[in-house]
Parts: sequence; C-alpha cells; structure tokens
Amino acid sequence: MKNLYIDFDGVILDTITPVYDLARKLNLDVKTQTKEVGLLFSKIDWETLIEESPALNDSINAIKKLKKSKKFNISILTHVNSLKEAKSKIEFINSLFNDLTIIPVPKSCSKTMMTQTKNAILVDDYSGNLREWKEAEGIAVKFSKEKEESEFIDITSLDELLELF
Repeated sequence: MKNLYIDFDGVILDTITPVYDLARKLNLDVKTQTKEVGLLFSKIDWETLIEESPALNDSINAIKKLKKSKKFNISILTHVNSLKEAKSKIEFINSLFNDLTIIPVPKSCSKTMMTQTKNAILVDDYSGNLREWKEAEGIAVKFSKEKEESEFIDITSLDELLELF
C-alpha cells in the first residue's frame, strides 16, 4: 500500500478562488504580499468558505474510489494559517470520511517536514510544494482543473491515480 497525501485547497475544494478574489478586492498581491494574504487567510470564516466552495472535479467521489481500491494509505496534508482553518477542514473531512488522517501544516512549514516523503505521493496544485516533495525523494503529482503542461505528473481527477499507480 502506497502512502498518498492529498492537498485540500485547490485539490479537494475550490477555496482558493474566492480568497484570492477577496485579496484582489482589498488590493493585495497574493504573490508578493504573503504576510498580508496570510493574515487574510487567518481571518476568514472557514466554516462558511468550506460550505460554499465546490468540490473540484468530483474529488469527494474520487477519494471514495481511491479508498475502496485499497491501493493507498490516504491522508489529507493541508497548509493552514489558523487553528480555526484547521478545525474547519478537519470537521469537513471527518463529516465525509471517518477514517482519514488529516495533517494540518502551519503555513510557515514545508509539508515535507510533517511526514515521511520517500516514495510517498503528494497530490497538490501548488508547484512549490511539489518541488520540495520531489527534492525529498517523494512522488510529486500536480492537480489542475484542466490539463496543463507541467514538470510533474499532471492529473485533473484524483481517480486518475488508480491508473498511474
């Protein structure tokens, strides 16, 4: 059984789009004003955001298929900016799956610091996380809403992992 870590924001739910839209309305540049954007993330009502955010490319059903296959030991590995964000994500995942491990990672830490990466798969939409994962001898898989060129294995649906591994 292969260890599989799935990112939350931008892979399971589309929470990033509304937050970045709000940042733009507040004239925050998400690429350069990282401290300010982090503060924005920490002040968001995560329960409402999660409730209102759509699942990406049928991600919930895809995770159910992955679990049923018994090919993977699945965990959710997600960056968080606050305990409120972590709690809301944990409650959401626990409401759907009673046996998935959720690993909240403080935004200031690399995901590679929170688990064993060697030969483990990380599915993430952010290339920075994937580069670090690959450098730590992990298997980096880029998730995107639509097929795109990438330096990593690229998928648009989590159930594609069943064919790849």
